[in-house]
Amino acid sequence: MKYVFNTFIFFITFFLFSCSGGGKKSKNKDQNAIIDDYSNKIDSLIQITKPRIFNGVILITQNGETKYSKEYGFSNFEKKTPISLQDKFRIQSNSKQITAVLTLKEVEKGNIELYKPIKEYLPNIKQSWADSVTVHQLLNNTSGIVGIEQPLLFKEGTDFHYSNVGFGLLGRIIEKVTGTEYIELANNLFLELGMKNSYCYELDNENSLLINGYRGTNNKYNFVNINDIVTSKESWKDFIPAGGIISSAHDLNIWDEKLHNGKLLNSETYSLLTSTGLDTNFFKVFGEEKIGYGYGVCISNSSLKHIGHAGKGLGFNSFKFYIPKKKISVVILENIYDEEDNIFFFYESKIREIILNSNLCK
Repeated sequence: MKYVFNTFIFFITFFLFSCSGGGKKSKNKDQNAIIDDYSNKIDSLIQITKPRIFNGVILITQNGETKYSKEYGFSNFEKKTPISLQDKFRIQSNSKQITAVLTLKEVEKGNIELYKPIKEYLPNIKQSWADSVTVHQLLNNTSGIVGIEQPLLFKEGTDFHYSNVGFGLLGRIIEKVTGTEYIELANNLFLELGMKNSYCYELDNENSLLINGYRGTNNKYNFVNINDIVTSKESWKDFIPAGGIISSAHDLNIWDEKLHNGKLLNSETYSLLTSTGLDTNFFKVFGEEKIGYGYGVCISNSSLKHIGHAGKGLGFNSFKFYIPKKKISVVILENIYDEEDNIFFFYESKIREIILNSNLCK
């Protein structure tokens, strides 16, 4: 009788367990459903076509684990070639933080002093401001430089002006103190980090696997031929440290993981990189009235600190940011340049909002 009773209890318990979905497995499934409150929102967002289409890739990771990845659109509009996370994009002004890191590596070695006038490194510059503008001011865009042959826009250090020329000068300073071409230094750093799809774009090289970039508006985009835009090799060389680097979503994820977790700079110089100089309203993509600017990176003023940058031009746009507290990396790359400035970073700003308000950040 006791045996029959125990057998009855066993089958009842098994039945209830089965109906519950297996206990632990069901609970984990429910938890995952709660945690991922962002994928469907991003999927729906990038399928809309107004105010413009989305054409690019998205990669979101946390603690090095992929939380979301998407390939949407074409790398070649004419051939309808599907775009890929492995594709190489122009990252434009996201190049600036790479130049900032290369500069700070020389600071760590004692080859560059941040508060020295740039005349100390570039004696051939004849403008009087070379005696007062410092390396520090080039890095955080407070130099006031608008052109090598032009006067300063304002007294150095007193205001913010986004200066590609200033980062070109940083490239020259790096070359001066190292005796090595900027291109070689940057490309060697990429190899060291395992960023196999990243390099400095050179006009005379094949630049393999770089996808097409397109420019236009009203969802009508035409191929951008860089040879029709850039005619001087010397001017392009000066532009590379400001916006001439090629990379992929996976490589930029590697960069952020290394940069923000002590693998590129020591803690002191990393603190310099990510310390706010002056706030600016230049970067609308962050959705904030003003954003802090460090050395080639933006620092959000929101309650959940995140560090990143945006880039646009030559048929491409890029946006990425990293949330140190949550170890979240977000990389968004597109190969279209919309001439309507107010919708240029439409998807990028929306995706930022979705992630910051998701359970990933709670």
